[in-house]
Amino acid sequence: MKIISYNINGIRSGMYKGFNYWILKNNPDIICLQEIKANFDQINVSYFEKMGYYHYWFSSKRKGYSGVGILSKEKPIHVEYGIGIDDIDEEGRVIRIDLNNHKISVISLYIPSGNNVNRIKFKFFFMKKFFLYIKKIIKIIPNMIVCGDYNICHNKIDIHDPINNENVSGFLLEERKWISNFIKLGFIDSFRNYTKIGGHYSWWSYRNYSKLRNKGWRIDYVMISNYLINRMINSYLLPEVSYSDHCPVVLEMR
Repeated sequence: MKIISYNINGIRSGMYKGFNYWILKNNPDIICLQEIKANFDQINVSYFEKMGYYHYWFSSKRKGYSGVGILSKEKPIHVEYGIGIDDIDEEGRVIRIDLNNHKISVISLYIPSGNNVNRIKFKFFFMKKFFLYIKKIIKIIPNMIVCGDYNICHNKIDIHDPINNENVSGFLLEERKWISNFIKLGFIDSFRNYTKIGGHYSWWSYRNYSKLRNKGWRIDYVMISNYLINRMINSYLLPEVSYSDHCPVVLEMR
C-alpha cells in the first residue's frame, strides 16, 4: 500500500504540467493534496475517476487559496470535512477519510504559514485547535495517518540554516515544541523513522536557485499512529518531482 502527501501549490497548474500522468505512472492507493487553490468545479476530476480514484475536496471560501483534497482507490465509509470551527474550516485545511478495508483513517492537513503578524496568530490558533481535535479523535480512531504540509521544521536537521532562521515562522521554538507534543500524542514521523541524517527537504523557495543548491526546509510529513508501526515498510521524499515548490512524501505500508 502506498500513500503520498503532496502540497501541489495549485492543482490546475500541477495538472497542466502533467501531474495527473505522474499519478497514473506511480499508481498510489491514496494521495493527500494540500494548497489545491481551486473549487471542485474548477478541477477536471475525470482524470482521477478514469484512474479509479474516489475523490474528495475541501476548498477555501476564498477563491484561489488554500484547500485540501484526498484521492483514494478504496471508497471511504465516512468523509469528514473540517474540524467544526468556522474560522478554520472556511480556509479548507483539514479533510479526513475513514477506510474499512485498510482499517485506517487518513487526514490531509494544511497548517497555515505565519508570514505576517496576523497570520502567525492564526497559525497558533489553528495549531491549538487542531491539536485538541487530534487528541480527542485518536482515542476513538487509533489507526490514524496525518499527512500534509505542517509548515514547521521539527529539528535543526530539517532546515538548511537553523541559526539564521531561528526567529522565522516555521522554525520558531514554540512551533517545534508543538510538533514534539503532537508526536507524543502517539505518532511517528515516518520519514525520520527511516532517515536519520540531514540534508533532506520537502520545500525550497523559488528564489536564488534554492532547490539547485538544496537550501530547503522539511515541512511536509506523513505522521503515522504508533498502532500502525508494524505495518510500515518505508517512507521517503521525492525531491526530483517538481510540479510544485514542495515535493511528495511517500509512505509504504502493508
